[in-house]
Amino acid sequence: MQLKSDIKLFLRIKGAGYLLMAIVIYGIGTGILAPMNAVYLKDHLGLSKGEIASIFSISLFLNMVITLSVGIVSDRIKGKKPIPMIAAVICTSGLIIYMHADNYIEALTGMSIAVGPSGLIMGQLFAMARNHFKKQAESIMEIAMLWLRAGYSVGFFMGLLFGANLYLITGFRGVLWGNVAGFTGLFLLLLFYNEIKGAAETAAIKAGEPFSLAMLIALLMLLCADAIRGLYLPLVFNERFGRPDLMSYLWSGQAVFELLFMTLTGYWAAKFGSKPIMVLGGICALVTYIVYTLSSPLALFFTVQPVYSLSISILYGVAMGYVQRMFINHTGFGASLYLFISQTASLIGYLLPVLIRGISPTIFIIPITLVMVALVIIMNVLYKEKRILKSGSLGR
Repeated sequence: MQLKSDIKLFLRIKGAGYLLMAIVIYGIGTGILAPMNAVYLKDHLGLSKGEIASIFSISLFLNMVITLSVGIVSDRIKGKKPIPMIAAVICTSGLIIYMHADNYIEALTGMSIAVGPSGLIMGQLFAMARNHFKKQAESIMEIAMLWLRAGYSVGFFMGLLFGANLYLITGFRGVLWGNVAGFTGLFLLLLFYNEIKGAAETAAIKAGEPFSLAMLIALLMLLCADAIRGLYLPLVFNERFGRPDLMSYLWSGQAVFELLFMTLTGYWAAKFGSKPIMVLGGICALVTYIVYTLSSPLALFFTVQPVYSLSISILYGVAMGYVQRMFINHTGFGASLYLFISQTASLIGYLLPVLIRGISPTIFIIPITLVMVALVIIMNVLYKEKRILKSGSLGR
C-alpha cells in the first residue's frame, strides 16, 4: 500500500522528526491563545469590536510586510534556520508586553511585536522542509509537506484543549504564558535541527503549476472567508452560548478529522488535480457557513465541524502546495507568498464584518458570498483548461 510505504520512508528520513515536532509545538502554542484572543481583548481590556478589529488588522499588516519582504530575499540565503529562531524570540517579547497591557495602545504594541514576525516562522519552516525532503526523499515531498501541515493542525487543536483548561484553572494569564511556552519549545527544537542548505538551487521539479492570477484571487477569497470565521466565530459563539471554553472544544473536535483528511486530500489531489479538490473544499465551507448563519443549536455546531475540517484540510494543505508549485524553484518566496495571501485574506476578513452592526450570526453572510464567488472563478478556470485540452487533442 502506497500510504504505508510513504509513512515508513518519512520516518526513516533524518531530521524529519525535528521538523514535525517543531511545527507541532508551534501549533500548540498558537492554538492555546487563538480562540481566547478576541475574548481577552473584549472582556479583560473592555475593547470594542472596532478596536479589536484594528489591533488584529494593524499587527497583521506588519506581518504581511515582513513576511513578503523576507520571503523575496530568503531564497538567496542558504541557511534559513536563523530566521524563524530570531522571529520566535521577538514574538515572545511581544507576548510579554501584551499580557501586561492595560489599554488599547499597550495591547496594540504587544500584539504588533508578537504577530509582526510570526509569518517568518511558518513560511521559512515550510521552505526548509521542502528543501529537506527534496534532497532526502523527493518521491514523497508533496505528501510529506501535507503531513507537516497536518502536524501544525494537530498541535493547534491540542493547544485549543490546553488553552481551554488553562483558562479554567489560571484565567487569561495562564493562556498567554502557554503561548510563550510554544515559542520557547520551537526555538529549542530548531536549535538542535541540522538544516539542509542550498537544496533550492537544484533542478526544477517536473510537477510545477502554471501561474494563474485567477486562482490566486479565488484562494484569497476562500482564505478571507476562513479568516472571518477564525476571528468572529468565538465572539458569536460566546454571545450565543456564553461559554468561551466550549469554543476550544469545538475547534479541537476536528483535529483527528483534519489529520485524516489532509492525507486523503493529498492523494486525491495527486490523482484528480488540485483545482477539483479545491472546489470540494469550497462546497464544504459553504455548508458550514450556512449552518452558522441559521443560528443553529450547539449540537449542530459540533456536528458540522468534520465537514469544515475537510474544507480546511484542502485550503491549508492542497492549496498551499498548489501555490508553492507555481514557484517551484523559489521555495522561500513560494511559501511566503502563500502566507502573504493568507494574511491579506485575514486583514480583509477582520475589516469586512465591521460593516455589520453588532456581533451576530449574520456576519457569516459575508463568507458565504466570498465562497460562492471563489467557486465560480475556480470552475471557470477548470472549464477553460478543459476547452484548451479538448482543442489541443482535436488539433492533433
